[in-house]
Amino acid sequence: MPPLQSSSSLSSSLPTPNPLSSPMAKTLCSIFLLLSSFSLLVPAFSQTDFTLTGFSSGNGNGDANITLGGVAEVQNSGVLRLTNETLRLIGHAFYPSPLRFKNSNGSFSSFSTAFAFAIVPEYPKLGGHGLAFFIAPNGSLPGALPSQYLGLLNANNTGNASNHLFAVEFDTVQDFEFRDINDNHVGIDINNLESNKSVAAGLNLKSGDTIQVWIDYDSARKLLEVRLDQSSSKPRDPILSYAVDLSPIFLDEMYVGFSASTGLLASSHYLFGWSFNINGDARSLDLSSLPSLPKPSKKNYALIIAAPVSALIFLLMAIPLAGYLFYKVKTADVIEPWELVTGPHRFSYKELKHATRGFREKWLLGHGGFGKVYKGVLPGTKEEVAVKRVSHESKQGLREFVAEIASIGRLRHRNLVRLQGWCRRRADLLLVYDFMPNGSLDKYLFADDAIYPPLSWPIRFRVVRGVAAALLYLHEEWESVVLHRDIKASNVLLDGELNGRLGDFGLAKLYERGANPTTTRVVGTLGYLAPELTRTGKASTATDVFAFGALALEVVCGRRPIDPKASPEELVLVDWVWERCVAGNWKETLDPRLAGEYNSDEAEVAVRVGLMCSHPAAMSRPSMRDVVRFLESGDPSEVPALSNTPPGSGLERGELGFDDFLHSYPSSFEKASSSSFSNGAGVFVHSSPV
Repeated sequence: MPPLQSSSSLSSSLPTPNPLSSPMAKTLCSIFLLLSSFSLLVPAFSQTDFTLTGFSSGNGNGDANITLGGVAEVQNSGVLRLTNETLRLIGHAFYPSPLRFKNSNGSFSSFSTAFAFAIVPEYPKLGGHGLAFFIAPNGSLPGALPSQYLGLLNANNTGNASNHLFAVEFDTVQDFEFRDINDNHVGIDINNLESNKSVAAGLNLKSGDTIQVWIDYDSARKLLEVRLDQSSSKPRDPILSYAVDLSPIFLDEMYVGFSASTGLLASSHYLFGWSFNINGDARSLDLSSLPSLPKPSKKNYALIIAAPVSALIFLLMAIPLAGYLFYKVKTADVIEPWELVTGPHRFSYKELKHATRGFREKWLLGHGGFGKVYKGVLPGTKEEVAVKRVSHESKQGLREFVAEIASIGRLRHRNLVRLQGWCRRRADLLLVYDFMPNGSLDKYLFADDAIYPPLSWPIRFRVVRGVAAALLYLHEEWESVVLHRDIKASNVLLDGELNGRLGDFGLAKLYERGANPTTTRVVGTLGYLAPELTRTGKASTATDVFAFGALALEVVCGRRPIDPKASPEELVLVDWVWERCVAGNWKETLDPRLAGEYNSDEAEVAVRVGLMCSHPAAMSRPSMRDVVRFLESGDPSEVPALSNTPPGSGLERGELGFDDFLHSYPSSFEKASSSSFSNGAGVFVHSSPV
């Protein structure tokens, strides 16, 4: 080893050039070391550009490029299958780490993504729910439900600004609850499943073919564009363009991914590749280089009958096979022709039997002339439902069952009890509804206060307005006119927030707009039946309005429309209220249980609207649109003056009076299968127990 040199000898000798000794070099070196140290601290979410031509879930090996949730799985070919043919389940897939969408200066980044997908329905003509690309604060989307919620949100949080959810849906079911335009559309969803903007897809989303999608957001122009095609080339023109500022929606870091769900019919949702870029254009995918779905194999049926011995085997198997098939057909769910028209909403009998614990009496919610209603918990989603089991002894069972499916099955309104589906197995007829935890309105109006506390005035008025809005939807806002024909307090149910929802469409009648209803069978409950029904037997929107008037007075006054226990002058509620109003004492008619705690203007409007709707002449009753307008204003001055004709004094032009109508029945609670009037029309009174 050479000896060390002293400082003097080093200073006198010629130094060896050192490239790191200059001030500039030292500065560059320090910067490099600083950046190197910083890079060790930058987490994985700093990546803003990736392209996946196939997927890997890792299987514990640490090489995953996608994180899965629900029933999603990566197949051996690299294809990502979000859902399978299991009913009412969810599949999630998202990039493993969150991405940073906001720059250090607080500005919001642009982003671009492209992906290839395919939807393969179990039944191609019926389809199923679609899939969605989402950007959300987390990838698990807690509390999300399947079916029309697409695995993104649920009934309680849809529409909440706190969701911070952005999604582009590719939906193959038209859901009226969220105002879908058709069953093959692309929609932009912000914190809600009612799309901010949607367009027809142009391509058949449920064809099973591979479709590539491009989604681009320009933060400077505040413009979102969606393109789709069945090729590898990005189209010039977008199919959907929407001006929106997403900066209030996005947090600093967000997860990006995909969600899909199945409902009462299932579709398999596949992803083949995905690219994403922040502040740059995402790479278009070469569809020919992506993994694809295997083609279904073709069976060679000629081999089955090639050998003569096959015929003998067939004959030997025919007899037991025929017996087995006969048993299966006898016990299987029957598919009626009308089911193909009403929409894909069918449960299996086994699923509903499991949900209601075998229809135990412990889970019984109530019963009536139609049969029994049970509480149920669906095994897949743990969602609470109400299952109505139509009575075997009911002669009207099948007819009412078909009517309810045909009418309410496709209706969607916040003040209607939603029919989720049905099941028919031999003589068992079942309907599945949203569960209403607070039961029916009549229990709160007439039951013991210790069990059902009196409803406050704000709740009562909200219930009346809600039922009015529901009837307006049925009469004027849906694609066909729906006549409910059995509006009463026991058919108004209260949800978890005590909002009124109209239910029980077992007697509903649906007909096309502009046509005349042809039914001549009087149905309904005494006290809610319009007088003209006893002469013509023809229901109309005016007969529904009459029943609503009786309901409105019932809610405000806390008394039944006909009370046999009352004095003769107070027997008929509408007559008694009208007399008090003429005398200027309408406040005497209000429910004493309100204890004077009510809004005077709203109460007066409700009373006057109830009397207007209860007018004996159908032409003198308001439309539900006018009723909603009066109730929404809450201003008595906007309600027309009451008629001078007492409701029970008889009708002009020889129409049957209300008193004559009342005396046709010995009791308001007596149920008759038929009765006879001058025109011979049959009468059916559908009553609920008191």
